Amino acid sequence: MSKCRWLRWAGGGIAGLCLLLFAVAPRPARPAVPARPVRQEEAGGLSGRVILVDAGHGGDDGGARARDSGLWEKEINLLVAQALREELEESGASVIMSREGDMQYSAKKREDLTARLDLARQHGADMVVSIHMNEYRTRRESGPQVFYREGQENSRLLAGAIQAALIRTLHPVRERSAMAGDYFILSLDVPSVLVECGFLSNAAEEARLLTPDYRRQVAQAIRDGIQEYFLLAPEHTPQAAPAS
Repeated sequence: MSKCRWLRWAGGGIAGLCLLLFAVAPRPARPAVPARPVRQEEAGGLSGRVILVDAGHGGDDGGARARDSGLWEKEINLLVAQALREELEESGASVIMSREGDMQYSAKKREDLTARLDLARQHGADMVVSIHMNEYRTRRESGPQVFYREGQENSRLLAGAIQAALIRTLHPVRERSAMAGDYFILSLDVPSVLVECGFLSNAAEEARLLTPDYRRQVAQAIRDGIQEYFLLAPEHTPQAAPAS
């Protein structure tokens, strides 16, 4: 697993102008994504679910940097998170965003992540989905990958469902498997995953992630995986403990 920069809580620069250009662009028509047939019980299947969508990094913490465009990971994370919020809300879920713009809660990484988890506690979230982008020292690595905390069976099931949906929808060259990962954002006792949507160090994958159509497909796949998780394990939804 190549997310060394994230594990070390390294900061990044600010590329707000690029984020603004992406944010103000008109939303294109949704692509015709080849999808599985939707079962009747899935229509609006997230009604009543409360989901925290975390756009990883932000503010002075830029995360990874795309090799060709120079965009920071934080910018693309936010665009995917916003697309995911729309997909989840259209399916009936209530969505809490950890951030709406280029910001962070604290310059100290642990405090910043704790503040994001506090949002999940305060709102009684059923689930945490953290959006990230990957990178590696060589440009060959590619493919989305989902991580969960070791020992959390509900999170493992959720990660597997989202991973399968990403492969089914995006048809990546490298079909990765969901894996356990030691991320602080996954520490709540609710199903929690960190989704690495692709490699910014891979030229072809970076180019796709910069297009609204592809980001929409990523969001749709994550939503499908979440819906399938609740169908497979509807009882596996303990509420996050309220903040004291």
